[in-house]
Amino acid sequence: MIGVPIMRHNFVAEQWVPYPAELVFDFFANPQNLPPLLPRQQKARIEEAKIVAPPPRPALQATRQLRSVVAGAGSTITISFKPFRFSPVRVRWEATISEFVWNDHFCDEQVRGPFASWKHCHRFRQEIRDNMRGTLITDEIVYEMKMGPVGALAHWAFVDGQMKRTFANRQTQAARFLAVVAKVGQK
Repeated sequence: MIGVPIMRHNFVAEQWVPYPAELVFDFFANPQNLPPLLPRQQKARIEEAKIVAPPPRPALQATRQLRSVVAGAGSTITISFKPFRFSPVRVRWEATISEFVWNDHFCDEQVRGPFASWKHCHRFRQEIRDNMRGTLITDEIVYEMKMGPVGALAHWAFVDGQMKRTFANRQTQAARFLAVVAKVGQK
């Protein structure tokens, strides 16, 4: 019997924010900030978090950083969420931080969850726009659907659009939360 080929999908989203990379990196590397970035109707929550401390910060790092939890390589986070509005079931998703480089990037990979495979790399790069220093956030996701042709149909009918809506929501929420975090950090 010939196996059904698995189709690999790529998704990339970018967002520039007028805040230093150290601050933005710390915000995204804190797992507690993930649920508020997801669409409200998903009612996402952290079920379990096994945090592994990252290596020491670089010695020449700017002082604009958050004093919060940062999940280093080897950390495992389990979240649950409702896949669609009014869903009576919650989907559990367990991911492990597989790569971590201070203020540059970190990647998470699905251990258990709704996809056949999933790797999400969060990248942060200082960038000046309109004479303002800020950070370009790039999300690169490579994933595969489960269930062969049924998964391919689900991707076409639902998942692709859901990814776009989820990241549009995330960008709106990230801009809002980072504005508050930056103000608190200045005090």
